[in-house]
Amino acid sequence: MKPILLDFPEEFSTERLLIRKPMPGDGKGVYYAMQASMNELKEWMPWAHREQTVEDVEVNMRDAHAKFLTREDLRLHLFDKETGEFIGSSGLHRINWHVPKFEIGYWIDTRHSGKGYITEATKAITEFAFTELKARRVEIRCDYNNTKSRAIPEKLGFTLEGILKNDGLSADGKEVRDTCVYAKIK
Repeated sequence: MKPILLDFPEEFSTERLLIRKPMPGDGKGVYYAMQASMNELKEWMPWAHREQTVEDVEVNMRDAHAKFLTREDLRLHLFDKETGEFIGSSGLHRINWHVPKFEIGYWIDTRHSGKGYITEATKAITEFAFTELKARRVEIRCDYNNTKSRAIPEKLGFTLEGILKNDGLSADGKEVRDTCVYAKIK
């Protein structure tokens, strides 16, 4: 199988969201969302502990765009359909095209949290993985202590397959943490 030859939509929408691949030029909007959310992101995201400029984030967006095209990683950006504002990031990661299986990750601009956007996006991305990419397995892995992140797969009917003890480090690298593994299977 040559994943680069797979054709599938590069954007889709839900009731409130436009979900699409990262594009050159997305860096500025993503940077400002990251800055507005840094206090919350630092607890869970290792990348939030690195100082980044608008240019650094733009480089990351272009790299993510290239990886989407080569099907190495399928980052997806979330935009408010009414305003066009960037509100979060998700995607299908740690891809194994032979199964095929994917892991969904996500974060949201704090100014938009608590409105159900990540649940809405995760539901649509899961459906996209099963229908468009013929997934056999979709996972969500998160820190055991991250109750907000854990609530998403629980609301969407994912099965908690296990808790991996001492599986990783906290985002700041100072503590050993447990990881919850949720999955949906087709």
